Amino acid sequence: MVNEARVRVRYAETDQMQVVYHSNYVIWFEVGRVELLRQIGFAYREMEEQDGYHLPVAEVRCRFKQPAKYDDMILIKTRIAKLRSILIQFRYEIYREQDMTFLAEGETTHFVVDKSMQKSSLPAKYMEPLRKAFGK
Repeated sequence: MVNEARVRVRYAETDQMQVVYHSNYVIWFEVGRVELLRQIGFAYREMEEQDGYHLPVAEVRCRFKQPAKYDDMILIKTRIAKLRSILIQFRYEIYREQDMTFLAEGETTHFVVDKSMQKSSLPAKYMEPLRKAFGK
């Protein structure tokens, strides 16, 4: 399963060279990740508030190919790359939607922790739809 989310580049996201500042890609990764979870059938907020599970970022990787600029419509493609009960890795591809120019690719790795920030396993309520989306 691949989720497609869209954002428009805001002026405040650009740097002195008039291209999107690199840290904004990590924010776009989050947009893609949260929307993928919604598509799967649950909200990240639900995991936190109802069940006390969190997915802190353990690692981020991003490789830039082409710059994004102010007012570009950005397409974020997100999928699950690795899935274990205590770890989830998401993979992202970022495109300029107008011409489908490949702008960046990346990954984030997340550990599952409970409300006391101890490593934990996700319950079946979340693992089953995640496994289905992962194709396993």
